[in-house]
Order: sequence, then C-alpha cells, then structure tokens
Amino acid sequence: MFSEVKFPVPWGHLAAKAWGSSEGHPVLCLHGWLDNANTFDKLIPLLPGDCYYVAMDFSGHGLSSHRPAGCPYHFLDYVSDVRRVAAALQWRRFTLMGHSMGGAVAGMFCFLYPEMVDRLILLENLGFLLAPEDTEAWLESKRLVIDRLLSLEAKQQTPRARSPEAALQRLLEANRHLTAEGGAILLQRGATETPTGLVYNRDMRVRTQSRESFTVEQCVKLLQKIQDRVLIIVAQDGLLVPYKLDTRNHFVKDLREAFESTLKEHNQLIEVPGSHFVHLNKPEVVSGIISNFLTAQNTRARL
Repeated sequence: MFSEVKFPVPWGHLAAKAWGSSEGHPVLCLHGWLDNANTFDKLIPLLPGDCYYVAMDFSGHGLSSHRPAGCPYHFLDYVSDVRRVAAALQWRRFTLMGHSMGGAVAGMFCFLYPEMVDRLILLENLGFLLAPEDTEAWLESKRLVIDRLLSLEAKQQTPRARSPEAALQRLLEANRHLTAEGGAILLQRGATETPTGLVYNRDMRVRTQSRESFTVEQCVKLLQKIQDRVLIIVAQDGLLVPYKLDTRNHFVKDLREAFESTLKEHNQLIEVPGSHFVHLNKPEVVSGIISNFLTAQNTRARL
C-alpha cells in the first residue's frame, strides 16, 4: 500500500507517493523524462520493507504543478525539486534512486550535496550528461532550447484529448521499451480524464529543457567524491549498451569506459537482461540486486 503526498512550492505543489513507515531508512526515487512516480510501482513492493520510499513527480510531470507561464525547464530545476522535497521531509541524509533522467538528476544532487546522500542507485543512467565535444553543437543545443520554448508559447496549443486506447498507443509508440502493462501504469498518473477523453498531464515545455553537461574528465573527478556508494544497473537491451548505441549517443560509450577503467573498484556496475524500463517491465530482474545493495549498506551503517 502507498499514500499520496503533496509538498507546497511557490508555483503550486510537488506530488509524490510513499511506501512504508516514515521511521524507515529514507529512499527518494526519481523518474525519467516525461514519466512519473508510477514508474516505481512494481519495483518498490519487492524491495526491503524497512525503508521509507518516496517516489516524487518532477515539476511539469505526473501530478505535480507546471512551472509558471514564461518559465523554461532547466535541468537544475529538477535538482532543486529534490532539495525542496528533502527539506519538506526533513531528511538530512538519504538514499537516491533514479531511472534514466532521474539518475542524472540524482547524480547532480549527489555532487552538489554529497553530505546528504548515503548511497546512489542508478537505473539505466550513468549519473551524467556529457557535453558535446564540438563548440558549435553546444551553442546550437542552447539556441534550440530558446527557440522551442518561444515556438510553444506562440502556438498556445490546447492539450489534445485522446481515447484511453489512443493515449496508450501514443505512449507505446514513443517508448518502444515499454510494455502495454507498463505504459498503462504510467498513464494512470500521466493523464487526466476529461469529458472529451484523456489529456496528458505533462507540461509540453519539459521537452525544451536546458541540460547541465560535463566532460568525461569532470565526471570521473566528481564520481571520486562518492566512491563506494554507487550501484549502476544497465539493461542489455537498454540505451546504455555501447555496441547498440547509434553515433549520436557515443558519449555513453566514452563515459562507461571511463567508469570501468578508472572507478571499477569503487562502483558496482551490473548488466541485466531487459530493456530501458526493465525496473517496470520485469522488476524481479533488478529487485534482488537493489535489495542486496540496500541491505548491505544498512548493515554497514549500523556497525
């Protein structure tokens, strides 16, 4: 069983769902881009029961408020969402678990507030977004953020209503790694029923987010700040397996090689069968690995 939670923020609220006793070891769970807290629905019930799990919706996602009109979504805004929730919960030190973009947010939070994070669990993410090697490509990416935002504002499109079947089909078409069951779970929190059909809850502006990126060398130095406290799980049919990446994602290969060669003894990096949404599609594949990591860390903390 879980409970719904809301945390007031200046522009509305951040929504979340919680499992377990608030007296348990705190674990904050962060979803991926355009997803929501329901991404952890099937995983958390399989994890140790002595933890208190809070899965939040980032601003502009799920049941959380959209940011004010005229405001873009910057990557650091999501990091500040995490800091706001931690403050509301009065957590001084806790575990972060993030999937996909949520892993990058968790990584950044860990580097900015290392004293607040006791361990880091990354699902299908390596904790960083790498900067483009080409300066012109970097400039173009920043320009695109502004142009897309202004284009969205100029169009002022009303969110499109779809039948439940069409809404699910659209979600699955955009996420080839999702099963129909997983898509339906995300849709439960990711859409609202209206008289004309389902409308996606997400703010269209989240597609224009401005990212924070690093060089491989910076990533390795940052990781050394949190050594011995990181679990990274990548899926064999996910987005991070080097030999299956297309050319535009070559940065993942570079970063992963740097992890394995430089920090191998300080991090657990485990490959599992499954897709990018393995934690939702087949949670039993990763639940044992995560449970062992949490249990070992909790035992060490009590010694």
